[in-house]
Amino acid sequence: MTIATGDSLPGGTVLEMTAEGPASVELAEKFKGRKVVLFGLPGAYTGVCTTAHVPSFIRTMPKFKEKGVDEVICVSVNDPFVMGAWGKDTGADVAGITMLGDAEGAFIKALGLDFTAPPAGLINRSKRFALYAEDGVVKVLEVESSPGECTISAGESLVEKI
Repeated sequence: MTIATGDSLPGGTVLEMTAEGPASVELAEKFKGRKVVLFGLPGAYTGVCTTAHVPSFIRTMPKFKEKGVDEVICVSVNDPFVMGAWGKDTGADVAGITMLGDAEGAFIKALGLDFTAPPAGLINRSKRFALYAEDGVVKVLEVESSPGECTISAGESLVEKI
């Protein structure tokens, strides 16, 4: 079942790269009592993810903060080493975006937002989406119909819906 507006986000453990190395992050703790933007994408260092999706959230970080968002999180089915390096290479880390690796894809599967595209080498990856949640409850959810599109899931689109 795919997550929908009004649903509670599932918990789960993902990984974040820290100065000390990979660290586990309990998502339920990230969501509880907070206003959170979560966006997911097919893969670090891939075309649209690097040239459009992440940059859209870098550009809109000040607007999300103005709306009271506590944290903006990017999640991808990648390892934390890749997510940490990608955050540095794109400037997402400096912008304040939390880059999390769902290495096994368990969280993305729990959301019902996984897909596979063997011709592109994308196996068990995340659909392109963006959501806004308050206290773990989804208030706005936008899922692209194609992983190559970044319109309704872009930062500019989501910030206008909050």
